[in-house]
Amino acid sequence: MSHLSERPEKPVVGVSLPHESAHLHVTGAALYTDDLVHRTKDVLHAHPVQVMKARGRVTALRTGAALAVPGVVRVLTAADVPGVNDAGMKHDEPLFPDEVMFHGHAVAWVLGETAEAARLGAEAVEVELDELPSLISLRDAIAAGSFHGARPVMVTGDVDAGFADSVHVFSGEFQFSDQEHFYLETHAALALVDENGQMFVQSSTQHPSETQEIVAHVLGLPSHEVTVQCLRMGGGFGGKEMQPHGFAAVAALGARLTGRPVRVRLNRTQDLTMSGKRHGFHAAWRIGFDADGRIQALDATLTADGGWSLDLSEPVVARALCHIDNTYWIPNARVAGRVARTNKVSNTAFRGFGGPQGMLVIEDIMGRCAPLLGLDPMELRERNFYRPGQGQTTPYGQPVTHAERISTVWRQVQDDGDVAHRRREIAAFNAAHPHTKRGLAVTGIKFGISFNLTAFNQGGALVLIYKDGSVLVNHGGTEMGQGLHTKMLQVAATTLGVPLHKVRLAPTRTDKVPNTSATAASAGADLNGGAVKNACEQLRERLVRVAATRLGANASDVRIVEGVARVLGGDGELPWDDLVRTAYFQRVQLSAAGFYRTEGLHWDARTFRGSPFKYFSYGAAAAEVEVDGFTGAYRIRRVDIVHDVGDSLSPMIDIGQVEGGFVQGAGWLTLEDLRWDTGDGPHRGRLLTRAASTYKLPSFSEMPEEFHVRLLENATEEGAVYGSKAVGEPPLMLAFSVREALRQAAAAFGPAGTGVELASPATPEAVYWAIEAARRAGDATRPGAEVPNSV
Repeated sequence: MSHLSERPEKPVVGVSLPHESAHLHVTGAALYTDDLVHRTKDVLHAHPVQVMKARGRVTALRTGAALAVPGVVRVLTAADVPGVNDAGMKHDEPLFPDEVMFHGHAVAWVLGETAEAARLGAEAVEVELDELPSLISLRDAIAAGSFHGARPVMVTGDVDAGFADSVHVFSGEFQFSDQEHFYLETHAALALVDENGQMFVQSSTQHPSETQEIVAHVLGLPSHEVTVQCLRMGGGFGGKEMQPHGFAAVAALGARLTGRPVRVRLNRTQDLTMSGKRHGFHAAWRIGFDADGRIQALDATLTADGGWSLDLSEPVVARALCHIDNTYWIPNARVAGRVARTNKVSNTAFRGFGGPQGMLVIEDIMGRCAPLLGLDPMELRERNFYRPGQGQTTPYGQPVTHAERISTVWRQVQDDGDVAHRRREIAAFNAAHPHTKRGLAVTGIKFGISFNLTAFNQGGALVLIYKDGSVLVNHGGTEMGQGLHTKMLQVAATTLGVPLHKVRLAPTRTDKVPNTSATAASAGADLNGGAVKNACEQLRERLVRVAATRLGANASDVRIVEGVARVLGGDGELPWDDLVRTAYFQRVQLSAAGFYRTEGLHWDARTFRGSPFKYFSYGAAAAEVEVDGFTGAYRIRRVDIVHDVGDSLSPMIDIGQVEGGFVQGAGWLTLEDLRWDTGDGPHRGRLLTRAASTYKLPSFSEMPEEFHVRLLENATEEGAVYGSKAVGEPPLMLAFSVREALRQAAAAFGPAGTGVELASPATPEAVYWAIEAARRAGDATRPGAEVPNSV
């Protein structure tokens, strides 16, 4: 077993613990960025000047009327920027634009003594606009040839030969929806200048180092003059990886110019209309199968709706291409990716980061093709699984390690869910109920863990031991409710060999741990856990040498367990607090900077080949639904999940992540339906679903009536911190089972073997139209019905 994955005696990792801030969350005592306003003196409030047109060139910006509003202190415009007027990493997102690129684009910000004064001031700003043609829908952008960024192509094998060898060839198109993050805490930042002229920014950000970088270049400062801190976030889901930077820069610019603290906090409508979403996609595909239903070739083009600027669209598309295979071996493939430029908010990271979109394409293909092949969907999926020992690689050339786990979780979830028996029950139920049908589907996942950009796969930590034996941990990861800090406490306590109560975590700050990567790509525990472990190992090695001297033993024979240093096979022992005090008086350094870099990664973006992922996370889910034939309304009767997290660092946290990810995925696939005004009227480009009243989120009523989650046992991951695996993103894709169960339930309204296409999200309306298609298929098979021309 590798040094990184090996667990010591009586580890704190692997113990089920509640979230380290759970009691603060439920009592309301937890502080978030905007709560700090009430602890800060003389704060100014910022309000955006939004232009409610989809696209246009700003020809005049008059601020005089705003400055006359009582309580207005200043209006921030492009002329006030001392550095670079850009809030993006691609230099295509002007902080104060001279061209409006989406409905609700902010062209200026008003600072007021109160939030109301700032709002009234923003309303008084006069903006003249020369309107320009706009592209709102993804299909319109494709038709117009409106694209930006890289256009990667992934090729493996001989695609033309693969199709020539195929007995069955099918083709189709599939467009599926974007998704709003709808974190509970909207975007927020609070900036102030200290007595030395240094900028200090509190930000609700998943990427403090990048927020620091953007703020610095907007202000024309070196990074060491800007410090960014993130206490915690009230949800992020990827929506706070890139998007917070501009809001933090506005707050910092206001603070620099006025000398007073400045607060930016978006209300819900502003957050929905100004921040990016999960990318909606369009897929055009052609697939070939042999006589036994095994995939021979795939040719596909995936187009992401990037919105007005690039943001993270290029790596999102890259990850979508890297996950189009999901759990299936595709020997011959050609998959192209591209980013469409539309006049909508700039779409961004979202839990899964393109992986869900790529995997949804192949799962939709399998669900549509199974009836055409005369195969049960479960059988078709299983026939195409990656198999261990076959030398199979992904379409981008990475070997699939632990491929046997694909079949293991597949079998276990069927056993746990008694799937075979329940499918017989469902067949009997459907035969007896003409107006209500049930469906049960099983789907699996294979999700790669690591940032596609190799350089991002590094983490840092700073661990301090004080003279009284207490420990303070700083690391580069941010806490958004996912339990990262809880896991880092457990890693530190395990590595040092002390009880958990000895360890505390400090807020994430750029002046403690520099140059950090975003808490994203499910890599937070891997990268920061590796760094925390490294720092603690340095400290433990120093302390073991001190203990060995005191106990008259060799350092190699000393172990620190549960806060006591002992000699193997001896009676001598030294309590932790005494050991630390002794080390201090011996002038032994009691702080250490830790670092971790993920080994074994390589990636060539030009050829789209390599091994970009440290390992794959596996899982399987069985979902049963019941559908009303009159309305398309449905309920999720039962869900069973078996998911691979390696050796869990914190089982209670991980099970919560599996449950939450699954429900969020089910929301994306079945409920959350973003709508935009695509008409030619005065509100063209406006987001229509701009509140919880019009954008339906999953809630308790959408939870499965029975929900069983089990973590795969005996699943140590070599080369990962204490044998664990990432858990944040992969469970979201387990919700494919719900959508496929809905497809099967809708098809059950037609004759046996009926296949139906199903929109995504599969709202009750979409399910109803699938039911109607199944009924029409039944009508066409009745005696006397006209037979349609075959295509």
